[in-house]
Amino acid sequence: MATTITMPQLGETVTEGTVAQWLKKVGDTVEKYEPFVEVSTDKVNAEVPSPVTGTIREVLVKEGETVATGAAIAVIDEVGAAPEAPPAAVAPAAAPAAAAAAPPSSNGHAAKTQAISAAAPATGGGTPDEALRAASPAVRRLAREHQIDVRAIIGTGANGRVTAEDVLTAAQMGPAAAVGQAIAVGTNFGATGAPASGTSTYGEPIPGTIVPLNQARRIIAQRMVESKHTAPHAWSMVEVDVTNLWKWRTREKDRFERETGYKLTLMPFFIRAVVESLAAFPLMNAKFTAEGIYVNKDVNIGIAIGLATNLVVPVVKHADQLSIKGLAIAGGELIEKARKGKLGVDDLAGGTFTVNNNGANGSYASAPIINAGQAGIVTMEAVVKKPVVLENDAIAVRSMMNCCLSLDHRVVDGYVASGFLADLKKRLEKMGPDGVL
Repeated sequence: MATTITMPQLGETVTEGTVAQWLKKVGDTVEKYEPFVEVSTDKVNAEVPSPVTGTIREVLVKEGETVATGAAIAVIDEVGAAPEAPPAAVAPAAAPAAAAAAPPSSNGHAAKTQAISAAAPATGGGTPDEALRAASPAVRRLAREHQIDVRAIIGTGANGRVTAEDVLTAAQMGPAAAVGQAIAVGTNFGATGAPASGTSTYGEPIPGTIVPLNQARRIIAQRMVESKHTAPHAWSMVEVDVTNLWKWRTREKDRFERETGYKLTLMPFFIRAVVESLAAFPLMNAKFTAEGIYVNKDVNIGIAIGLATNLVVPVVKHADQLSIKGLAIAGGELIEKARKGKLGVDDLAGGTFTVNNNGANGSYASAPIINAGQAGIVTMEAVVKKPVVLENDAIAVRSMMNCCLSLDHRVVDGYVASGFLADLKKRLEKMGPDGVL
């Protein structure tokens, strides 16, 4: 006896669903209540259990195809029933026959990993649409949470399938390094003869060799190009007198490290001033969408952290609700996790604005690339002692720091951006030399 499986209605108002992934292929056996297909809608992703025990006779809908609820998607021959020949009118194209000829998987995990659309197999060299079909609903949901385009990822799973790890790698690449940090390594200029011995890597490049692009470097290159191509970048800079702030931090840093175990840098002071300026200029905490400019309710600050082989941008959630001490501890925890490779999904999600400390490496000015889905990124540059003319025309040696802002000109104009920077400058210059963390 043949049982026709239909697209379930996953939600009261749902009228259609998409076959995301076949967990079984033609010819495979399936137990009653065993998931055999993953379907997705605009509201939910779910595995569909088989209502009977039997053998998959045919699949009527390809992976990635959307059909109305109630539409037939597969036929299962129940166990013990004589197989029936499929009617000629509904016989699918020749491709399912090829799928049926494939050897069955030795275990359930392999079956799930190797399940590929019979009519449109997805491989690493396939089209972007095939890459989309090759990602499970859970992976695509993870990608949406991190604002990652699955079609831009080269999958490392079986048959080129995009995995959750691929998405997390893409998320870790996040934003926003300086423009120079986004250059994809791999062109061998003028090399002659045999390459040098050893393996050349991004962390340890060998002159005269090609550094292979791992997944992280590919994602960095893709996302930086996408950001520059999509968002019209504009740039502005102010010079800030942080003399009193520097004195405050110097006075507190030893005690803070003894009590918390984390170093007290200028970053938490900077973030505190940034979130206060975002409150005064909420358009800087917004993003451009097809429907309009969405102003974020939460203030979640991404901290760009450069590692030996890549860049990660973990997020301090609800940064506007934290004191300077709280920001220092939260930031210290994220930096520690980043350096140990322990960042999780939640650590990387939800950023609404990004800060970057280019000054740690002596940078005087930089033009960082905006993190996709945000309106701006602001940098702290190196603190430099220099002679400054004060208001009474006296000349004094002061600790000066540049703050550089890259902005999405679709979201904010120069008036808003310059106002934000001026406000940030004012707040930083009011900090210290005394205060409470």
